[in-house]
Amino acid sequence: MENITLEFISDRDLYQSYMPFMKNGGLFVRTTEQFELGTDIQLSVTLPDSLESSELKGKVSWITPIGAQNGTPAGIGVSFVEDPDNIRNQIDKSIGRLLNSAEPTLSM
Repeated sequence: MENITLEFISDRDLYQSYMPFMKNGGLFVRTTEQFELGTDIQLSVTLPDSLESSELKGKVSWITPIGAQNGTPAGIGVSFVEDPDNIRNQIDKSIGRLLNSAEPTLSM
């Protein structure tokens, strides 16, 4: 299982990485490292204004290769599989006002 640590400084950064269209939620991770679809990921996520990180398990369900069209950064989408700290709800509360924004995200 791959370990990835994410720290979000602002709600805007979190909004750009959040993937609410995934069944259980997910996050886009900027990386040039190569991953296969279905790879198990252990995420350590620190949300804006949070003092501690939360751990959750996910799977690679999206790959944006290096050199993708529209200048989208390379990375992977990690869909949440086990979310014991209920990160998805914390994210929804934190950036709820931004979810209907027309501003593009890193995944759409």
